[in-house]
Parts: sequence; structure tokens; C-alpha cells
Amino acid sequence: MKGADVVWMLVATALVMLMTPGLALFYGGLVRAKNVLSISLQVFICLGLVSLLWFLYGYSLAFGPDHASLIGDLSYRFFRGVGIAPGPAAQTIPHLLFAAFQLMFAVITPALITGAFAERMRFSAYLIFVTLWFTVVYAPLCHWVWGGGWLAKLGALDFAGGTVIHIASGASALAAALVIGPRIGYRREPIHPHNLPLTLLGAGLLWFGWFGFNAGSALAADGVAVQAFMNTHMAAGLAALSWMFAEWIFQGAPTTLGAASGAVAGLVAITPAAGFVPLWAAVLIGALAGVICYGAVLFKSKLGYDDALDVVGVHGVGGFWGALATGLFASKAVNAAGADGLFYGNVHQFWVQLIGASAGALFCFVLSWVLFKMVDAVVGLRVEREDEIQGLDLTQHRETGYSL
Repeated sequence: MKGADVVWMLVATALVMLMTPGLALFYGGLVRAKNVLSISLQVFICLGLVSLLWFLYGYSLAFGPDHASLIGDLSYRFFRGVGIAPGPAAQTIPHLLFAAFQLMFAVITPALITGAFAERMRFSAYLIFVTLWFTVVYAPLCHWVWGGGWLAKLGALDFAGGTVIHIASGASALAAALVIGPRIGYRREPIHPHNLPLTLLGAGLLWFGWFGFNAGSALAADGVAVQAFMNTHMAAGLAALSWMFAEWIFQGAPTTLGAASGAVAGLVAITPAAGFVPLWAAVLIGALAGVICYGAVLFKSKLGYDDALDVVGVHGVGGFWGALATGLFASKAVNAAGADGLFYGNVHQFWVQLIGASAGALFCFVLSWVLFKMVDAVVGLRVEREDEIQGLDLTQHRETGYSL
């Protein structure tokens, strides 16, 4: 065990935890004032619900001994055997610290999906969905990629969660938007963010926490963590610029929302590649992410589905681009534990990345569709029309976000 690694991973874990309240602010500013508390609580409560599930069985299913390359067993249920001695995944930090770090990833992933069905989903249905989704979607996918499952054995690279977190949430968000349907008045009346300064603050907290998200995934205070740290920052900055300039060209003005959305798109895209690519590649990945995700958000209107806060366009598309970019730009000179990508003569790695990203997207979309249909049949997904018009803060939670 190394003291420096322990200290860094404690800090990184705390940084990733802060991303969930940051996401609550980011999403909270994007909805209308009558729904700010509803979306914020949906995000925030994952810190409680997912933590409980992680303790009961989730960590064991994700990181327990492998079964058929698909799922872990229940050896670590209730954190049995998960103590301060190092575990199999990291030899220089306590097993319990590794489990805590991974918990923060598990917390924010279902929280990301809430942006797709913002302003119209019952809170009770949401809690049931998150419980089911975490169990049958997140835990198996996490095991496939990071727990020794079939994608890990195939050689798929995902440094900090391009497939496990962002493709998973984006594909599931698409299922959510299609099953739940659009908000009342969507495309017929203006629906605007109510507090963009709140969203910008949330974006800043996400950017700050993402240093723990990506650099912490090195699981050590070493050169790979430093590379991931700088790659993260440069990709976010370049994506904020490219999104802003793209909308300036096509819509006539640069916007705060565009810059914030672009920064998040860059953070998403660099996530799978952060510890595998050189800095010049991170700059390119971020610059292209801003343009690609901006285009994906515009294309949403042509398809007609109401992904309220653009989870599909930013996280789904951004995560997919990042996974493919890893297959293009990964270099063993950056991280000997990784692989060379297509630009370094290894076309096989690109195909592996494509298979992994596609399999993750399809798995999450199909199972999420089924889960949403199941929850809808049992308790109903959507609030009543009158409740949606009045706002979920009052009708679901009997409180208001602002008393002015």
C-alpha cells in the first residue's frame, strides 16, 4: 500500500461525489422554475439509493469473481471481505477505497438519465426504475468492462467510463424519451431554461469533479493520472470553444448554454481515452466533440423525440465518439497497460472499440426500454396532465424552489 496513492484516491473519490450535486445544479437550471426541485431531487437522491444498492449487492455483481464473463457473484455482498487491505483491482490502495471510488461512478450514471424525462416522471416510478436499472443494466455492464467480463477479455479500453457511464446513460435516455413521450407543449410553445447561471455553476462543478473522475481512474498518484488530468482539461476547454463557435456560425450568436454544454461534451468524450492518449489527441477529441454533439442536439429536432436536457446528444453521442477516438489515438507510449490505436498501426483496437461501444449501447437501450414499460404497467411512469402543467415541485413534493 502507498500513502500517496491512498491520499490521492480519497481526494478523487470526494471529487467524483461532488459531481452529483453539480449535476443537480446543471440540470436544475435547465428546466422551468416549477420543476427545479423535482429534477434536483431525482439526481441528488441517487447518493442515497444507489449507495444502499452498492452495499447490498451492487459492488459484488460488478466486481465480484467472474461468472461466464457476464456478471460477478455475491462474494462481496454487504461488503464482506472488502476492508482496508488491498483488493484484486488495485494493489496500492485499500479494497474499501476502490469500492468507494467506484460507488461514485455508479451513483451519477442513473442520475444522468433524468435529463431525458425531466419535468414529467413520477418520483415513485423513478425510484423503482433506478433500482431495477442499476441491478440489471449498470452492474452487468460495469462487470463486462471493468470487472473481468467479456469486453475486458476482448481488449476494449474504457479508462473512466465512456461506455459504462456515458453510452449507458445516453442509450437509456433515448429509451426513456421514446417510452415516456414529449412534454406538454413540446415544439408548440417556448420551453426555456429558467436559470442559466445555475447551469453554468453546475458545469463548473462537473468540470472540477471530472479531474477526480478521470485522473482518479489511474488508481495511483502517477504519470498516467497527470496525463489524464491534463487531457481532461484540454478536451473540455476545446469542446466549449468549438460548440460555442459552431452555434455562433449557424445560429448567429454565442451562448452561455452552448459553452457549458460544449464543456460537458468534451469531458464526456475524453473520459474513455483520458489515460490512453497523448495531449494533442485530447485537444482533437475535445474540439471534434463540441461540433459532433452540437450537431447531434440539432438533429434531435428532426427526429422529434423529447430528450429534454440532451442526454442522448451529449452523453450518448459524446461517449460513442470518445470510445471510437480511443481506438484511433490510444498509445502504449502513454500507458503501457493500454494498447496502440489505429493511428499507431493497430486497426484491431478500433474494431474492438466499435464492438464494445455498440454492444453497450444496444444492451442498455433494449433493457431500459423493457424496464420503462414494466414500471409504466405497474405504477405509471408519467404524472397526470394537470400535475405536469402545474409543475412537479408542488404536485410531487409540495414545495417550491423560490419564494421571492
